Amino acid sequence: MAGYDVFARYYDALTANVDYAARAAYLKALLERLGHAPGLTLDLACGTGSLTLALHRLGFDVYGVDGSAAMLSEAKDKAYDQEADVLFLCQKMQRLDLYGTVDTVFCALDSINHLSGPEQVLETFKRVAFFLNDDGWFIFDVNTPFKHEKVLADNTFVYDLPDIYCVWQNTYNPQDGSVAIELDFFERQGKLYARSSERFSERAYSAEKLTALLREAGFDRVEVFGDMRFDAPAPDEQRMIFAAHIPNSQNGVFAG
Repeated sequence: MAGYDVFARYYDALTANVDYAARAAYLKALLERLGHAPGLTLDLACGTGSLTLALHRLGFDVYGVDGSAAMLSEAKDKAYDQEADVLFLCQKMQRLDLYGTVDTVFCALDSINHLSGPEQVLETFKRVAFFLNDDGWFIFDVNTPFKHEKVLADNTFVYDLPDIYCVWQNTYNPQDGSVAIELDFFERQGKLYARSSERFSERAYSAEKLTALLREAGFDRVEVFGDMRFDAPAPDEQRMIFAAHIPNSQNGVFAG
């Protein structure tokens, strides 16, 4: 995964259309549907902390982990401004090493897609399973193969915001379902613009592949939903939500 140091400065502006309060409410409702009390909750790959803080406002005992110090700097500033006492830790997903176990893990907004391949995805799933308490749940979402092939594809997107102009260019690889993403930012500084760039890639997986990896990591029950819904994903779904349950006596036996 990349450092996302440049992306961190503009992430909130580029994702201003994301309704984090609604997504947090959906996750709470999903846990209720699963009959699971959230308990101590981890927001994995929390980025700039918007979802973490939305969960905190709903009463979750939640903290955030992300691999980018720049993203976490934004998250901590946001928490300070909101007078929210939330802990943030800097760790890579695939090397997660918590102080103790948790009851619930969320991982939102296609963070799993940013891992470099199925080996890192499996490693992340194993780490999450290891740190989940018995009867815990891991809920995450991913961009679908459909979105990678038909929406992101080889397209270019332009964001013309008040102080930032961003050109987002994609290159789709049909061999592995990945999309190489190139971001060029032009930030207004007086009458001039300062240019900075970020490069990373996302890789998409079928529901069957991710379910197999979850089971290999030790999860015994896997449910898959359409985005922000409680029914199965549609053929043209752009985001899938996974809910994976850890059975009794799994944590403390990490095989990684």
